[in-house]
Amino acid sequence: MPVLFGAFLLTLGSPGFDTKEERNPNMCGICGAFSLEGTTGVDREVLLGMVRQLFHRGPDEQGILRGPGLGLGHARLSIIDLAGGRQPMGNEDGSVWVVFNGEIYNYLELMPLLEEKGHTFRTRSDTEVLLHLWEEEGPAMVERLNGQFAFALWDRRRGSLFLARDPVGIRPLYFAFHEGWFLFGSEVKSILAWPGFPRELDRKALKEIFTFWAPSPGRSAFRGVRALPPGHRALLEDGELRVERWFEPSFEGGAEARRRPAEELAEELREHLLRASRLRLRSDVPVGAYLSGGLDSSVIAATVARFFRETKLSTFSIRFSETYFDEGSFQKELAGRLGTDHHEVVCRNADIGRVFPLVVEHTECPVLRTAPAPMFLLSRLVRESGYKVVLTGEGADEMLGGYDIFRETKVRAFWARNPASEARPRLLTRLYPWMTERSPARRLGFAKAFFGRGLDRPEDPWFSHLPRWESGARLMRLFSGDVLGELEGHDPRKELEPFLPAGFGRWSWLARAQALEVMTILSGYILSSQGDRMLMGNSVEGRFPFLDPELMAFAGSLPRGAKIRGLVEKFLLKKAMGDLLPPSILERPKQPYRAPDAQCFFGGGRPSWVEDVLSPPSLERAGLFDPGAVKILVEQAGARKGAGMSHTDNAAVVGVLSTMLLHRRLVEEPRDVTPRAGENLVVDLVLGGENPGGPGRWGRKGDSR
Repeated sequence: MPVLFGAFLLTLGSPGFDTKEERNPNMCGICGAFSLEGTTGVDREVLLGMVRQLFHRGPDEQGILRGPGLGLGHARLSIIDLAGGRQPMGNEDGSVWVVFNGEIYNYLELMPLLEEKGHTFRTRSDTEVLLHLWEEEGPAMVERLNGQFAFALWDRRRGSLFLARDPVGIRPLYFAFHEGWFLFGSEVKSILAWPGFPRELDRKALKEIFTFWAPSPGRSAFRGVRALPPGHRALLEDGELRVERWFEPSFEGGAEARRRPAEELAEELREHLLRASRLRLRSDVPVGAYLSGGLDSSVIAATVARFFRETKLSTFSIRFSETYFDEGSFQKELAGRLGTDHHEVVCRNADIGRVFPLVVEHTECPVLRTAPAPMFLLSRLVRESGYKVVLTGEGADEMLGGYDIFRETKVRAFWARNPASEARPRLLTRLYPWMTERSPARRLGFAKAFFGRGLDRPEDPWFSHLPRWESGARLMRLFSGDVLGELEGHDPRKELEPFLPAGFGRWSWLARAQALEVMTILSGYILSSQGDRMLMGNSVEGRFPFLDPELMAFAGSLPRGAKIRGLVEKFLLKKAMGDLLPPSILERPKQPYRAPDAQCFFGGGRPSWVEDVLSPPSLERAGLFDPGAVKILVEQAGARKGAGMSHTDNAAVVGVLSTMLLHRRLVEEPRDVTPRAGENLVVDLVLGGENPGGPGRWGRKGDSR
């Protein structure tokens, strides 16, 4: 049966948008609904309401498609205003449609391969590559992609909906079942906009967040809303959803790499990083770079400035009014050395307190640190400076052994071989050279008690993270009796077991620690609450060369000594890229990115919203925390003006505040689905008729269709 098209707000030619312009990056948000009960139509205003929740992700253009039993929505942040990249996008005969958020960096390499197999491209968009790759390979298509992506693809012939997410979860994707509908969206807000969808925080997720800093893979902070885990794909067909892993990280190391000299490995790492950076500079607009003053962002900025820029590179930095957190001197030194057009924003405690409610609304998840807030202010600076794309250094620590937790684990594993030793735990005092009075190892007695947890079971799969996770368990004292009763018997660690890579139990202490960091902190917090959400909150896209799949595979093959040599972190990265950096940055101790916490809310000029969300009526309505326990915490924070509090108490303050803000803004308050200022609906499609064919087999157009 022929495809019937409804009204277009813009004449676009064929369903595939017959143009030959250059590609468009797809910084955006996607959403949709799929009927499990036949061909029930999706109400136009309901679908637009879902799209409007993603307006910050795609303020330039919006598009919707409605077909038998399905609606697709797209909000786009355009780089160049071209019809060729508009979505939803269909293939030539309208049998396959896609909404896509992200970038396929190797699209130029995939296009000629698909053309050789008989596919014809009507655009130069990486989005269209997804359509033809699906026609050719079906669900296996994702294994061909080098990029950061989340997409949904509707195959009318099969009557199926396919979803996929990139290897480490750079791009978010959520889904839910509700009253005969399968709903999905880049953000939970889009699903919550569906009429009648229940809005409630998931108490199991809260326990996981207060343990890992993030929900376990596959869970969101909202009851009934699932996250498609990183490196997973899902096929909804014949009323059944099948979710499977298509990418599995490995840090096992390889015998071949262990035999190679460090100089050779360093040269190969350099080649991988140059190639990954070059791919991520594919853009029709200028690309800037974050510059923290640390090793990772400095390597990326120096690589781009040295090898790939004919014009001056723009760099962007956060500074802090509190000198303890400020890295401005290192930022300015490197910006001057590279000759960049440098921009900076100075973050004050009051700034964090002011924007924190909006930050939490974007994270859609409680957080235990305020660190996302300065990142939100930084992305605002990028946007106000006329940039939409930045390169960042995320992923280097996880892939190449940069975090304190890896060095901690090395010392603890060494100590565990002789637990009675008095000398071995003294190595703990060498772990935090960047800290002074706040170092957890400053008092040896405390350090031995804290880091000695689990010392009797070094083969425990969670060995590397036991001290931190068990410390986080202290936060559970804040939950209400009802919540504690519901959570009895729920072990967050058990939720991780299905996602452990094959062979995890045989890996070294470092390999297991790296895998756990990627599974929890990287995907669930750094790339989400502190990453995508803070960038897209200001309509900015981040790109991450260290998370290139080929670079990750190479890093996973490296021996331990290439990552941590003695107690020197990221040994091979420093060897590979050291010639690009001054000694002051190359040799400085690792200083994790941190921001002030409790003092932002209980110092001078306490934000008015703090009293509101922590008031007894607010706590009683939410039913999540024990008002008495919260009162004691608040009195302690108030007496100290938030200063000098322990790491655990700081996490408690921020955790309670962010949870209560999330409850207020996304549970209690109704979602606004009215038209937004600047709304620009450029695609409005209605498809009618039966599916144009049977299930068929995967293949080229005409093979079996």
